Amino acid sequence: MTRSRPNEFTGRHLLAIMVAFFGVIIAVNVTMAVYARKSWTGLVVQNSYVASQEFNEKAIEEKAQAALGYTAALAIDREAISYAILDRQGRKVPIASASATFHRPVTTREDTHVVFAIDPTGAATGTEDLTDGVWIMQLTADIGAEHPWRDMRRIVVREGRFE
Repeated sequence: MTRSRPNEFTGRHLLAIMVAFFGVIIAVNVTMAVYARKSWTGLVVQNSYVASQEFNEKAIEEKAQAALGYTAALAIDREAISYAILDRQGRKVPIASASATFHRPVTTREDTHVVFAIDPTGAATGTEDLTDGVWIMQLTADIGAEHPWRDMRRIVVREGRFE
């Protein structure tokens, strides 16, 4: 049996270095995969080139919409969907027409298009049974402004209710 000297590099040292090296790599990959799964899962666009060409125009429209100071109220309860736009004083802004597309973040298989009816108070109401899970809502409404009101948000439906 051969004894190693105190400062000699042995096979055990190499094994420890290899286990530590690959252990760190695997731990980082698992951590990144978990964060990727829990975060924004992406957005489906038909043509990324066209979407990139429209970016500046949409950015101008978003700034004009933000300057209005309006807020939106969305409620989903079972099959009923209601949407209202409120001005700075909390009064409803009358909506002339509205429609929305609800789709899953990663696929277009469950896309659902809803055309809203406008109630006497100026709010938009629709019916659609959204199954539980994560949805992306893209709503467009005519409020009599130069550009249509647009609202895109990620929502979570649990037990038929919006969270």
